[in-house]
Amino acid sequence: MVLPGHGGPGQGPMDVLVTGNVIESVRPHDPDSIPAADRVIEGGEGIYVTPGLMNLHLHFRGEELPLDYIFYLQLATGVTSVGPAEEGRVRDIMEAVRDNEILAPRLFPLYNWGSETEYTPEQLQDTTLAPEIARAMIANGVRQVYINNLTWNPDLFGAAARAIEAAGGVTAVHIQPSNTSVVNAMDAARLGVSMIVHHYGYAESALPRGVQDFPANYRYQDENIRFREAARVWHEVGTNPDSRHFLLNTLVDSLVHYGVVMQPNRATYEANRNIMAAQGLPWHEKYTHQALWEWHLPNPDNHASFQYDWTSTDEFYWTYMYDLWAKMIFEFNKRGGTVVYGTDDNYQWSTGGFGNIRELQLVLESGMHPLEVLKTAQLNSAQFMMEPNLGMVQPGYVADLLVVDGNPAWDFKTLYPFGTIRMDPETKEMYRTQGILHTIKDGIVVENDRLMDEVERIVAESKLNAPPDVVTEPFQVPVRRPAGQDGSGNHR
Repeated sequence: MVLPGHGGPGQGPMDVLVTGNVIESVRPHDPDSIPAADRVIEGGEGIYVTPGLMNLHLHFRGEELPLDYIFYLQLATGVTSVGPAEEGRVRDIMEAVRDNEILAPRLFPLYNWGSETEYTPEQLQDTTLAPEIARAMIANGVRQVYINNLTWNPDLFGAAARAIEAAGGVTAVHIQPSNTSVVNAMDAARLGVSMIVHHYGYAESALPRGVQDFPANYRYQDENIRFREAARVWHEVGTNPDSRHFLLNTLVDSLVHYGVVMQPNRATYEANRNIMAAQGLPWHEKYTHQALWEWHLPNPDNHASFQYDWTSTDEFYWTYMYDLWAKMIFEFNKRGGTVVYGTDDNYQWSTGGFGNIRELQLVLESGMHPLEVLKTAQLNSAQFMMEPNLGMVQPGYVADLLVVDGNPAWDFKTLYPFGTIRMDPETKEMYRTQGILHTIKDGIVVENDRLMDEVERIVAESKLNAPPDVVTEPFQVPVRRPAGQDGSGNHR
């Protein structure tokens, strides 16, 4: 069976013929006319083929987190293209990845305004130079440009957004809460940004006043307070009937009118609505690298590690926020807006790779159909990245494909490397599906079980002699000796 990637239902059974790295044909299955091939992957009952996912927002963190660990987890959970937020870590391997000398997803890095150019800080703030700067960036290989650091200046923000688009690139913005009184989501869309990431700036656009009800002790650099208030502003808007109506109607209509694209990134923030559940996810022990685990631990000196003094009330506000945010995503999609896909891993207890499936589930919470949700990660994201030959199972398209044991449109959990639990209806015995059997990237068939074996090895090495910590210590199981033995093992 084939899920085409454009939001349509499954078709099949079908034969998909790949020559080199291109899909040559997609035709009804005929066992008597299968051409000779270097490799034949048998489909069989319950096997689905669908386009690879495009994760447009991923963090590689520091050097302590190995790139192969990151790449393998992405591939094994269905991602064939990523948008690294730290382009510095992939600068020296871009060509090798493009030539498939390194096993990794395609790379579409995010660059800051002025990157890959020689312009001075003063010149980068000159609106008259914006077209020249944009052309230089695009000429030097830049495609996605982050203009977060320009939200303090609407004229400069708009000039950069328009200039990058005119030069052939796309822009994205994380609207920092410190600047939403200057540029909110409605402003950013009107000024021409291509895409808004995360959840910031939307509720702020619907406030009856121009500023949310910040507490007197608010300090942007204090992330514990910053992220607490990032949810409370949605409650401030949602409990005011006029503001709520503005958010779900006037704002949504404006965003659609201006053509801005929405990238929600719901997976990485989910910990805030149930921190203990996030800390206790079943894959942490086997698949979360120790360096990543230690970065997740509560620590005011680490970005996004702010869940200390994190109360049940904070979790209530984040739960409320997630519900209202989901309603806005649904209205935006229903009225013709484009939603794309990105996870913002590896932060806030969201281990890169596993967040890919969770992001699909959390966008599904909005009320979108599962096929629409898959489309956000397939055709929508490919079109946003100006990749006309990615995102669908069609002749002439690049062979970035997933071979899945199960129907992802029925259950996104079929995409987990360990599959999901099913019951044999005849015997009532429980079994696990096999997850993604193969990720095919650029025509190269990957053995996903081998990837996960390597991830397991890397993680096991990272955890050698790791001491208990403030999260795990209460749940350490003490070594219990059999009755009648002393510490030496001798019977007393």
